[in-house]
Amino acid sequence: MTISPEALKRHGRPRGLPFRINKIGHVVLNVSELERSVRFYTEVLGFHISDVYPDAMMPGGMVFLRCNADHHGVALVGALDGASRSAELHHMAFEVSSLDEVLRAREHLRRHGVAIDFEGRRRAGCQIAIEFRDPDGHRLEIYWGLDQIGSDGIVRPAAEWQGAPSLKAAIGNPVRGQDTSLADPTLIEK
Repeated sequence: MTISPEALKRHGRPRGLPFRINKIGHVVLNVSELERSVRFYTEVLGFHISDVYPDAMMPGGMVFLRCNADHHGVALVGALDGASRSAELHHMAFEVSSLDEVLRAREHLRRHGVAIDFEGRRRAGCQIAIEFRDPDGHRLEIYWGLDQIGSDGIVRPAAEWQGAPSLKAAIGNPVRGQDTSLADPTLIEK
């Protein structure tokens, strides 16, 4: 099936819609080994546990995890029977406040034996990121510098997208308007 980007772009938010979704609130993942996954999200990614449901409340148990003031941004349900196919969810991404943090996160993940699937800059959105997987194979991203869309609705034209196959390349060749200065320039050499 061939898609038409221009035809897809014609879809939009209807006028007069009686509500506006502000952000993605949370993601709930089925996992095969709840304790292993909780250990990964807390000890490797730094999430905090807000609450836990026992088996009696949710078959397999459920753990609510937060990375900010929201009660939970990720919840894990220990109900996955067998290996994860990770087919429906492509990935979920976590924003950090600085480019230095992306580099520090990469080194932290490596120290914990987490393989990095991609590092650098993809295209649309132009964020600089690292991509990796949790213990069940769910694709995760830690990023900085996602393009922001103003009230005029104008997005960066595709001609300005610049993919980069590494963090070093993304930092050395920033897109228009992206300041890739590092507070600690030694991070790029690690």
